[in-house]
Amino acid sequence: MRRLIAQLARFGVVGAVGFVVDTVLFNVLRATVFGPEDHQAGPVIAKVISTTVAIFVNWMGNRYWTFRDQRRDVATREGLEFIVVSLGGMAISLGCLGVSHYLLGFTSALADNVSGNVIGLVLGTAFRFWLYRVWVYHPDRVTGDASGQHQGDGVSSTPEHSSV
Repeated sequence: MRRLIAQLARFGVVGAVGFVVDTVLFNVLRATVFGPEDHQAGPVIAKVISTTVAIFVNWMGNRYWTFRDQRRDVATREGLEFIVVSLGGMAISLGCLGVSHYLLGFTSALADNVSGNVIGLVLGTAFRFWLYRVWVYHPDRVTGDASGQHQGDGVSSTPEHSSV
């Protein structure tokens, strides 16, 4: 339990840094080149760009700090899985932004921030942490078997990796 709490704390710090990057970049882009008065899809484009940059920041922080003991040697596959999960989180955030901005008509900068950077963030964060923990950085996938392939069958070879 102590390990999970420490991991959640590190995940929170990395997420906070990613949140700052995402929010600042979103607001700069929304206020300048992708303003809704100039581009109908401006807030969505700004959110896609800001979230993409934040995804990279979060991957580095999670790979080298939060889940450092569970990362795999094959960074490419881990990175692709991280991106897939992160894109799912981005879809959740974009869905919240889209519903608020386009369906409900809340088009102010404050409304876009609340829907995309607060509500979308909370829902997307829960989704991402769960999938990072059970799929991307799952302890059973860290060690390889004798043939050099990674375990992926969910069967733990050591007692400390038996719980998620």
